[in-house]
Amino acid sequence: MQASSPFHATEVAIQEKLGIAERLHQQVSGFIRHEMPQQHQDFYQSLPMAIMGCVDILGEVWALPVFGEVGFIQATSNTTLQFNNLPILHKELALDFDSGQKLGMLGIELSTRRRNRVNGTVSKLEDNGFTLHVDQSYGNCPQYIHKREFNLDSAKLNVMNVKMEFQPTQITNAIARTIENADTFFIASRSKNFNADPRSGIDASHRGGKKGFVTVDGKYLKFPDFAGNKFFNTLGNIEEDGRVGLFFPDFENGHGILIRGHAKVLWDPKLLAEFAGAERFVEIECLEAIYIKHCIPIATSLLEYSPSVKRTGEWS
Repeated sequence: MQASSPFHATEVAIQEKLGIAERLHQQVSGFIRHEMPQQHQDFYQSLPMAIMGCVDILGEVWALPVFGEVGFIQATSNTTLQFNNLPILHKELALDFDSGQKLGMLGIELSTRRRNRVNGTVSKLEDNGFTLHVDQSYGNCPQYIHKREFNLDSAKLNVMNVKMEFQPTQITNAIARTIENADTFFIASRSKNFNADPRSGIDASHRGGKKGFVTVDGKYLKFPDFAGNKFFNTLGNIEEDGRVGLFFPDFENGHGILIRGHAKVLWDPKLLAEFAGAERFVEIECLEAIYIKHCIPIATSLLEYSPSVKRTGEWS
């Protein structure tokens, strides 16, 4: 691995396995930065929601939304984001927000299909928020993001923590139906070790497809990995460590599902016949499933499916 590479060793190993490492390294030179450009700072400050990749005190990974009125995220410098709220269930899940802890963040605007990523560390924790120091900042393409109207309901935001209900369980039939009806989910993954190297840490990412692109078989979930930016942040972390967290938003009803599990990449080319457009699959053993009522204080409506999913065929 080149010392100047923005990718950790297992991400590079996947890129080399697929024969794209050298070309990709040249393409991303200067794209993954140690600071946020002004347009990214402005973007984050305009959002009512972000997705956080966090670990709990045992090092297990969770993907969790954090909500607030526009402006609840402030870029106080090109390397610092101040959040005036904490992710949902941060106390109940015993999330680790100690100073120096790694975090990953995905900023996404569904109404425009725009998304940007930050990986960093906690520099300060407060009662109702935290400060994130940026280690890596970069943009993402709009592929597989379904366009949705997205309006914060301030009344729901103000009572959300009071009304929120969650129940740790295994994958019930109701949870399985919700997952298999989803066209969007978010996944957080981690490198095996956390250290001062900015390439170590947590990644938060988006996945989209046609309804049914995630399947459930007992305690196992499986989804296709479609063509993307070829950074392989999520797959690299899975190959290196395997601990993942998923968040499935039920936009229609305002509820959500959290999955904590252990993932592996399925490289068998015979599986590709199952899904048009798939380049490989990811299988997740669910270790914990949590159904959360009233966790999305946002009114949404689907405007348009991503044009990218037209390349992924039909399935049920």
